Amino acid sequence: MPRMAIPERTPARPIDALLRESRTFEPAPEFRRQANVSDPAVYELAARDPEQFWAGFARELEWVRPWDRVLEWNPPRAEWFVGGKLNVAANCVDRHARTHRKNKAALIWEGEPGDVRTLTYQDLYREVSRFANVLRSLGVRRGDRVTMYLPMIPELPIAMLACARIGAPHSVVFGGFSPTALAQRMNDAECRVLITCDGYWRRGEVVFQKHRADDALRQVPGADTVIVVRRTGDRVPMQAGRDRWWHELMAEAPSECPPEEMDAEDVLFMMYTSGTTGKPKGIVHTTGGYLTGVYATTKWVFDLKDSDTYWCMADIGWITGHSYIVYGPLANGATTVMYEGSPDWPDRDRLWAMVAKYGVNVFYTAPTAIRQFMQWGPEYPARHDLSSLRLLGTVGEPINPEAWMWYHRHIGREGCPIVDTWWQTETGMILITPLPGITTTKPGSATRPFPGIEADVLDDQGRPVPPGAGGYLAIKSPWPAMLRTIWRDPERYVNQYWNKWDRSTYYAGDGAKRDEDGYFWLLGRVDDVMNVAGHRLSTMELESALVEHEAVAEAAVVAAPHEIKGQVPAAFVILQNGFGPSRELEEGLRKKVEEVIGKIARPERILFTPDLPKTRSGKIMRRLLKDIVEGRELGDTTTLRNPEIAEELRQAYWR
Repeated sequence: MPRMAIPERTPARPIDALLRESRTFEPAPEFRRQANVSDPAVYELAARDPEQFWAGFARELEWVRPWDRVLEWNPPRAEWFVGGKLNVAANCVDRHARTHRKNKAALIWEGEPGDVRTLTYQDLYREVSRFANVLRSLGVRRGDRVTMYLPMIPELPIAMLACARIGAPHSVVFGGFSPTALAQRMNDAECRVLITCDGYWRRGEVVFQKHRADDALRQVPGADTVIVVRRTGDRVPMQAGRDRWWHELMAEAPSECPPEEMDAEDVLFMMYTSGTTGKPKGIVHTTGGYLTGVYATTKWVFDLKDSDTYWCMADIGWITGHSYIVYGPLANGATTVMYEGSPDWPDRDRLWAMVAKYGVNVFYTAPTAIRQFMQWGPEYPARHDLSSLRLLGTVGEPINPEAWMWYHRHIGREGCPIVDTWWQTETGMILITPLPGITTTKPGSATRPFPGIEADVLDDQGRPVPPGAGGYLAIKSPWPAMLRTIWRDPERYVNQYWNKWDRSTYYAGDGAKRDEDGYFWLLGRVDDVMNVAGHRLSTMELESALVEHEAVAEAAVVAAPHEIKGQVPAAFVILQNGFGPSRELEEGLRKKVEEVIGKIARPERILFTPDLPKTRSGKIMRRLLKDIVEGRELGDTTTLRNPEIAEELRQAYWR
């Protein structure tokens, strides 16, 4: 077959969006009546005067000094709440500890072995103040960076809030990252202080975190202070003069520590995210705008009530945990749940047992996790009373419609609104999402931009694409929690995010389409788009089509080289329990893709596999699958939860 000529309209349609979904779900009348937002006029009001809209949320926070100007916008540089002074820890802890919330649970934590800790807002106030004093006693001053290499234990949010209290920007490195990844991030941040632990529990085994931290510190010449949390009680090496035990330092620390008056534009934290060049980028978030953005979105997107118990299943080592486990919920005075371990330990109903045990009302997790739950089967959530749930959310990647429907039926029991949210490390806060009291949802769509957010789908020339056509997601005006720069690399900040069109339009790097109702459908990273015979196809749409087949639990699709077509789809498929690989099933999956998308998307190769290469947060590492199909040497596998699977897949693919 000869290579097809690319149609002249291709620049206006960078991605062919072919998947269709027609199911809709209205908010239930009883939910609408009690919702924090029940009037669609909020969109028009926010669009008419975005600055005053955001200022309204900012006024609900506690400021030491009010701002002079809401926004100073010199594209692509933004400053929010210029001249304002506040402290994030005081807003997340102190102001609640002075009210009726003093004895309310701020944090409910459960360890994998079953141990439980509950910290009230008064408890959290004392712990944060003590650790802030510990940091000061060790010479940490305003502006000094502090790195945390911790699992999901209460000391992690305590340390973050203590840093915020004294004005020391924090850098949380995901506890599953390799020593090399930790060393890279510490060196880039020029950080001398590390907070880690002896170990933690994962699937019934101890992960010896201190040993990994020591390996990293050999590569960090500037590190001179290590604070170690005792979690498992195992013996670990402690270097004299450098390493100190958390509990010993805390025992000597006073429980009062006045918060620093921070400028709204002072750095709150850096969050490192992998870059296309391989060098991690330190995304910088500041104080006033970030807190305003996560406070507002937590309150409205999750319809958060004072009586709610809220559980975001993310790890705090990612931005989702920063914004929607720690800062957003605590700024709202909520009760937030944390869990240390694996969702299938000691059995696959661990999460649902916890939902029932703590009476969780709002549950926020990733599509990857939902597809894993689907594979395990509905019998696990069916064991437990999930009637406390009133709202569900998804985050992290586009959710395919069948996973959305499974979540709706088996977790929400067809009675909970689902908020499918789009945002990024760089955006800091949710930007595209339903508002559960007013939005008619469609499975697989993130629906509309949050009020005050201006989004569009553009072609290469920056022109809006027509409804139903694929393009690039663009944010066309500033928002409070937006990244301010890349740490020590302002040029990369401009070139990566503000250079595709004009300097006032943010390039998200994600493909998207907008339907006739104005709803946004995310198509995955533009890097994951493949060019098949002149058609640019989203891997997300192909994966969604495969998962619609009753035999498929999860699928990952990447572009494989082809001499004639340029690229063809190669699919890696995990089957549901009860199904086995066969030629008939393989052909059935190809026909399913043809039926849902068209012959152009028919996978050239389908490889059945018991697992996929995934990070410890559950995301499929498609980069390794690309290495496999392109016959390259496998890249770094140290951050995988199952590093052996990549080599097994490579051998199977080329067998």
